[in-house]
Amino acid sequence: METTLLYGKNGLTVNIPDHAFIVEPNHLPGLDHDEEAIKAALNDPIGTPPLREMVKSTDTVAIVISDITRPTPNHKLVPLLIQALDHVPLENFVIINGTGTHRDQTKEEFVQMLGEWVVDNVRIINNQCHDKETLVNIGKSRFGCDVYLNKEYVEADFRIVTGFIEPHFFAGFSGGPKGIMPGIAGIETIMTFHNARMIGDARSTWGNMVDNPVQDMTREINRMCKPSFMLNVTLNREKEITAVFAGELYEAHDKGCAFVKQHAMIRCEERFDVVITSNSGYPLDQNLYQAVKGMSAAHKIVKKGGAIIVASECSDGLPSHGNYSKIFELAESPQALLDLINDPNFKMFDQWQVQKQAVTQVWADIHVFSQLSDEQVLGTMLKPSHNIEQTLEELKQTYGENMSIAVLPLGPLTIPYVEE
Repeated sequence: METTLLYGKNGLTVNIPDHAFIVEPNHLPGLDHDEEAIKAALNDPIGTPPLREMVKSTDTVAIVISDITRPTPNHKLVPLLIQALDHVPLENFVIINGTGTHRDQTKEEFVQMLGEWVVDNVRIINNQCHDKETLVNIGKSRFGCDVYLNKEYVEADFRIVTGFIEPHFFAGFSGGPKGIMPGIAGIETIMTFHNARMIGDARSTWGNMVDNPVQDMTREINRMCKPSFMLNVTLNREKEITAVFAGELYEAHDKGCAFVKQHAMIRCEERFDVVITSNSGYPLDQNLYQAVKGMSAAHKIVKKGGAIIVASECSDGLPSHGNYSKIFELAESPQALLDLINDPNFKMFDQWQVQKQAVTQVWADIHVFSQLSDEQVLGTMLKPSHNIEQTLEELKQTYGENMSIAVLPLGPLTIPYVEE
């Protein structure tokens, strides 16, 4: 049978055996009038007065957005926020791109993300996690680090965080407070947030919000300098808005997470020999660093010693910035990488992504179908796949003609699980 994986901007159709089990969220249609739904949410938010009533005309307003690796529809959210606050002069606004440790966006990318009118009329900045001149220390986290956040955000009279809510491989769910931490944090704070102990904790996983240290830390830091208002959405496979959650940060985010969990958590009766997954298509599958999320989702239901095939376009490479690819040069195997990263004396940013990848690689073989060269894939201790159907045929030599197969067409937009 044929199935289509989210891959790049156009999808990827693959032929798979008829007995393969397709694992995807309950499909929700996009809202017929999504902009009207956003306006309604701003006028009748969760746990706060209407947005317009909260902001004085003299206030400075900071709007935090997610960067280009996330499909947040900020071309809709941001103009509607500014429209709702049309009593505030445009020069009082600043849009802060929550890059975390990712690269800056260009003006052309901001036009793609926000639309020409916003780019032409509102000041936009990229968060600079390494530049302390643009950050401010707001206190100390109980998790053991000083807390640095973007200075313009901290000093704004009114602070808004946007985003979209989906399952997240160590924070439980994205969106909400993650827009601030790590989105606009400093590198010292981000390194603690992503250290080996935090990432390696069994509670730091898909869909879990109970005693999850990663989620606990992001919420703690948000309380130190809380967004005045949150605007988050949920999306379907076509990246259409399915629901809007606006208002008080924690109450609105909790309701959004419960909504996503209800539709995205899929129970499987048993683990599979082979799991085929996407990385949710563009923009999340722009690089191999992000593709670790698709690998981690498949890890939830693949047998120990099994195989994962991840389809991730990687149009932006490994990527070229950061230390992701460099860390693989420091050890000879996934287990050796884990030993290195778990050494308290080892600290390198991007280690968290390598840690999650290595944990999955110790459990199962990982084959990558992408635009990357074989050299790039092999350099990260993964196996290149040039054709998914051919890779499946080759895997029969290991797992037999009747090997069990699961497919995650939407990748990490799904939380598959097995009760064990």
